[in-house]
Amino acid sequence: MATALDAIGTKTAAARRLISLDVFRGLTMAGMVIVNNPGDWGNVYAPLLHAAWNGWTPTDLIFPFFLFMVGVSITLSRKSDNWGTIFRRAAIIFALGLFLAGYPRFNVESWRIPGVLQRIAVCYLFAAALYRLTAGVTGSRAAVGRVFGPGGQAALLGGVAVVCALGYWALMMLVAPPGGIAGDLTPEGNLAAWVDRALMSGHLWKPKWDPEGLLSTIPALTTTLLGVLAGLLLARPLTPERKALWLAGGGALAMAVGEIWGLAFPINKNLWTSSYAVFTAGFASLVLAACYWAIDIKGWRGWTKPFVILGSNAITLFVASGLLVKTLSLIRVAGDDGREVAVSRYAYQHWFVPLASPKNASLLYALANLVILFLLLAWMYRRRLFLRV
Repeated sequence: MATALDAIGTKTAAARRLISLDVFRGLTMAGMVIVNNPGDWGNVYAPLLHAAWNGWTPTDLIFPFFLFMVGVSITLSRKSDNWGTIFRRAAIIFALGLFLAGYPRFNVESWRIPGVLQRIAVCYLFAAALYRLTAGVTGSRAAVGRVFGPGGQAALLGGVAVVCALGYWALMMLVAPPGGIAGDLTPEGNLAAWVDRALMSGHLWKPKWDPEGLLSTIPALTTTLLGVLAGLLLARPLTPERKALWLAGGGALAMAVGEIWGLAFPINKNLWTSSYAVFTAGFASLVLAACYWAIDIKGWRGWTKPFVILGSNAITLFVASGLLVKTLSLIRVAGDDGREVAVSRYAYQHWFVPLASPKNASLLYALANLVILFLLLAWMYRRRLFLRV
């Protein structure tokens, strides 16, 4: 079985496989590698950095795009996965996230518990479980699925998404953390940060808060479930043109709702505010609609192969990218002054800095990382080697 990042479910029927989803995933993965691997963090173009706090940049779209695609992919299997498969897959993805967080020293005292893969695992677990409960499984129908047909299933899942978004808004804006005030959305003063400190102190990204913390996973589930709804739409017996139109229209509506909600509950990636969850899911739906129209409807596929390669082995790319940057920082070589420096720093200073302006040199280094990882994935793709969980 493929991972949640790899279009969950390799049993997908060929006729139902969406090249556009592979390309969308590949584009997102390419963006992730470029964003995460600059030559110099002090010289990065603004769109390739996260927003300092409120607001968004293109970089802030990458993670929610992942979760949206996880939701879409859940619906593309011939049948719902059994409970054992769902729990096993979620556990392995979570464990991979913990491994990357601990590598290379695995210091138990400061080992970060939350993370990107960890959040993907939790959101996949709940979204897949909800989908299974409301859909036909293994020759019979789940209890809820006997009551709700396809339209009812979408309404139920959409209702859960709304409850998660509204519930998180209510918690963050109306509930005061001990010693704090309700509605405090500062990095250390908000309720989500207090929960993370209470439960995982010493194991967070920052000393007093974490962008992938426990409470903010609730609206991240909203993002994932909106992806499930998009997948249910793609499975409906509509013409491809109507599917693309509904994806685009729904995406535009969600973006508008997110922007309006953001006036009262600011769009914020670090807090994964409800406005951010809805806005970015809408954005993802628009991008998927564009890819679906251009690739699966119009058949414009001549440019897509590199992104199919990146997107079809996404878990490998994610893990390899994280291991590459950390491993290169471990290997030490003698610098110009005789002192040891990381080989990544040496390569950047000697091979990229002389080529261009500081920001362009930093970007070239990130692109070089992408090329190296692409060559690895292209070799695997030709040999049909895929990392599965």
